[in-house]
Amino acid sequence: MQESVQSRSEGALIEPEALERELSPSARKMRMLKSLVCGNRYEKAARASGAKVVAGVDEVGRGALFGPVVAAAVILPEGCRIPGLRDSKQLIREERERLGRIVERKALAIAIEEVDAETIDRINIYQATRMAMTAAVCRLAMAPDHLLVDALRLDLACAQTSIIYGDSLSISIAAASVLAKVYRDNRMRQLDCDYPVYGLASHKGYSTPEHKQALLAHGPTPLHRRSFRPVAENCLPWD
Repeated sequence: MQESVQSRSEGALIEPEALERELSPSARKMRMLKSLVCGNRYEKAARASGAKVVAGVDEVGRGALFGPVVAAAVILPEGCRIPGLRDSKQLIREERERLGRIVERKALAIAIEEVDAETIDRINIYQATRMAMTAAVCRLAMAPDHLLVDALRLDLACAQTSIIYGDSLSISIAAASVLAKVYRDNRMRQLDCDYPVYGLASHKGYSTPEHKQALLAHGPTPLHRRSFRPVAENCLPWD
């Protein structure tokens, strides 16, 4: 039987269903993602269908206002287990970097690629994301014969499984997510030295109040994505 929850403000009893409705959409999504189990069942299914070399592919930075979108492709050995590995967004920095080092040690092959802001503005973020993912797969030292891709399909000849919330369900995609996130976050901390007034080291180029305030005060840099509305709104007519 479900138990009611006591309201802190009024002392009233709140049913779990009502409490769930009171959460913001992002909070509900995060709660759902945390309930998912990241394992190797998709890798097993790919091998059961005949695949020998399975690669996980994911990206980070798709929603940022600044800098590149980054994709990673990772090939893990069959039966590989990395406790705690999951979607990089659910991990604190120290845990993400620790898991990234384990992935680097255990992986059979790793490749990371980025597509810059200028290209994103020219071809749009969706196509730039697919470009980064495709380039990462093509740079792998081993040629995969099956791809596990987070929510997308790529223009590549090998078999593919597109998995919604793949970075929370597939160990290979989660490994790619972690490596891409660690790489991009490090790039943002480096670029913070070049553009210190924007707070890149803290928000990593995403659309936070701090970032939007800096855009309002200083305008965009050459590495901002001018096709994104919060940036475009702060561009001068001759930019």
